[in-house]
Amino acid sequence: MNTGLPNIALIAGGYSGEMEVSLKSQKGILSFLEGAPFNVIPVLITRDEWVVLLEEGTERLQIDKNNFTFTTVAGQRIKFDYAYITIHGTPGEDGKLTGYFDMLDIPYSCCPTLTGALTANKYVCNRYLSSFGIRIAPSVRLQPTDHVRPIVLAVDPGLPAFVKPNDGGSSVATTKVTEIEGLAPAIALAFKEGAEVMVEHLIQGTEVTCGCYADAEGIHVLPVTEVVSHNEFFDFDAKYNGQVEEITPARISSEMTTRIQDLTREIYGHLNASGIIRVDFIIENDIPVLLEVNTTPGMTATSFIPQQIAAAGLNIGEVLTSIIRHQMELHKKKRQS
Repeated sequence: MNTGLPNIALIAGGYSGEMEVSLKSQKGILSFLEGAPFNVIPVLITRDEWVVLLEEGTERLQIDKNNFTFTTVAGQRIKFDYAYITIHGTPGEDGKLTGYFDMLDIPYSCCPTLTGALTANKYVCNRYLSSFGIRIAPSVRLQPTDHVRPIVLAVDPGLPAFVKPNDGGSSVATTKVTEIEGLAPAIALAFKEGAEVMVEHLIQGTEVTCGCYADAEGIHVLPVTEVVSHNEFFDFDAKYNGQVEEITPARISSEMTTRIQDLTREIYGHLNASGIIRVDFIIENDIPVLLEVNTTPGMTATSFIPQQIAAAGLNIGEVLTSIIRHQMELHKKKRQS
């Protein structure tokens, strides 16, 4: 460990069904930042432990949650200068972990705490963004305390519809429901993964996704990717087991590409976003419809963001370095003001 370089905690794990994806993203980012001017230190956070992983995970050093430090075998206490959060789902993507770092005055990679809490709730986030004229699909939100009412409400947008955890991602526990008989079991499955359930009317068209990030030079919008699933929809297997075509740049008109990129930039501003986000849309009847916003998008070698950065002719290690440096500098200025 070079004592002259900033210590970066690269945090993966989490408490949700997306933990496996998070660990793959951590591995990807480690490779992207190889040779960067930081000490990049892998950290694992689960319900059972918070540990630093050294020597390819064979050495596990406990983190002191009081100040987010750890002590080496030689007895040296190591402080972190920055936290790169690549936890998909709770507690990394929903504002919980960033709130902890806010209290410890440690800068971090993803969106501010309020933004994380907002975007983690798909139903509330989409309705907030719809207030700016952004098109969204008809949907309803179900609470665990609802009984007969959820079934009645869920049919209101009309079938087919998607039933999914309102506070989850990676299509975990997501079901496409085409018949009324499938609604109740789909809701029950979604409640096993999330505290709330969202039932969203099916929007049909071309699915696309667009990344966006900010550094010292401003906000950068990446090329658009078209998503063509080999499955009935873009489910977990399609996302992570290769059952999908991801085409960058998307096979859409230049006008629609600009429209998607402009909407992505607009959403970045409305959310007061930070770091890298990814926004998913369905283009239905030549109109982009917002699906959801991802504030800690996947960062494996084959994930959308690395693909889009490569398509833009950029080096992903340099992009991540510019983001980290920018956020550390903003934090420094804030402390001095």
